[in-house]
Amino acid sequence: MAVESFPHLRDDNDKIALVEGELRYSYGDVNARIDRFATGLLAGSSDLQEERIAFFIPASLDYVTVMHGVWRAGGIAVPLNVASAVSELDHYLTCASVTRMIANGEYQESLRDLCASLNIELLSVDDVLAESAGDLPIIDESRRAMMLFTSGTTNKPKGVVSTHKTIVAQITTLIDAWEWTADDVIPLFLPLHHIHGIINILSCGLWAGATVHLFAKFDIPKITKEVTAGTYNVFMAVPTIYVKLIQYFESIDAAEVAKICDGFKDMRLNISGSAACPVKLFNQWRELTGQVLLERYGMTEIGMGISNPYNGERRAGCVGHPLPGVEVQLFDEYDQAITEEAIPGEIRIKGGNVFLEYWDNPTATEELYKDGWFCTGDVAVVEDGYYRIMGRSSVDIIKSGGYKLSALEIEGVLLTHEDIAEVAVIGVEDDTWGEAVTAFIGLRDGASMEYEDLKSWCDGKMSSYKIPKAIKIVDALPRNAMGKVTKPALRELV
Repeated sequence: MAVESFPHLRDDNDKIALVEGELRYSYGDVNARIDRFATGLLAGSSDLQEERIAFFIPASLDYVTVMHGVWRAGGIAVPLNVASAVSELDHYLTCASVTRMIANGEYQESLRDLCASLNIELLSVDDVLAESAGDLPIIDESRRAMMLFTSGTTNKPKGVVSTHKTIVAQITTLIDAWEWTADDVIPLFLPLHHIHGIINILSCGLWAGATVHLFAKFDIPKITKEVTAGTYNVFMAVPTIYVKLIQYFESIDAAEVAKICDGFKDMRLNISGSAACPVKLFNQWRELTGQVLLERYGMTEIGMGISNPYNGERRAGCVGHPLPGVEVQLFDEYDQAITEEAIPGEIRIKGGNVFLEYWDNPTATEELYKDGWFCTGDVAVVEDGYYRIMGRSSVDIIKSGGYKLSALEIEGVLLTHEDIAEVAVIGVEDDTWGEAVTAFIGLRDGASMEYEDLKSWCDGKMSSYKIPKAIKIVDALPRNAMGKVTKPALRELV
């Protein structure tokens, strides 16, 4: 990706780009280091020619150096989740035919045997950095730039390949829609193997000339201290993070809570994404901080596609309208476009934001395109012009007693029960109902629950055919790195 694609990454720019602990790095510092790393990767060659280079690095200056260095040298960046098990990494590295792996310190030690078994060269950032920058190739925007892996919540993870042009489209639509500026300051604590952290926070921040504070993990005391100090004016997280913050508030002094909430109140924007934001949580956050969460919809293959407005009404339980440059259409099960509101259908997407292909899997790529539309597999309904996600067609749409039910909608109601801390709803095969609505419930400390009591509580709060036919109490719901419940794992508990 050409340097000018990120207009603030210039050697003469003294503005602070990254803050990592006590260390601060200017855009000029970062840019020079990227060029040195790209030069080291090339090692005398003129272009990496889309060599797949993986990296196992948490949020840091090194992460940014490697990501952009691979892009500038003409490679395909393959960022990996530093919380992944070795067996998972084996799949990713083999699938992508990775030739080099970049990792530091303890992370490098954990990868040594795996890389040796796969004949992958294992290097640290310092191993690669050249003493000075050399000539770098001019990269056409149509070339492959990055490979991310799908979350694997419904099937084995696939390598999602985006071009440089795709990445630019994903970034610039959000710069416009969410009104990013060089005055923005944002913390980044989300995993950097996922579109949310890579594009929505890090890449948008660097493109806009903003300052990004890097955290290897979500450190509540450190981050809330900065919130209280007024350091940040933008905050992006998954619903689980907002839940953890509210739980943290319950464990500390009320005066301290008030200071933190005031810090959030002064921000220009709080965003929730990567999993559905329950209406209860939306309302709790507004009551505590005055912030109306901006919820949006996206996925690895498209970046962001739909968003509540920055200026205008943000509706609880809805993801808003199509983003600029993104076409969205709902289709029924017969591939007919749905033109009326209130009729559920699959979300299909067109636009420059859509990925190029699944790596080395043309069959899977072709299967998800129909008449030029990318088929997301997510079901939504339009209500008064706003899209509301009902869930994934494969796991969140329950066909019970002749009705199509949204698991997400039922979960949202159940979460308003004072004894329920977390819940996931699935359809379980049933001779009578086709699929029986089944709720997996995590209770608050000290609480207990019987099915008949919950059934009585649900009466009047949801239609009778939506009330769970069975419940199962669990210690905790299985989740992936982005906080999404892995519902296939729940089926194994039935």
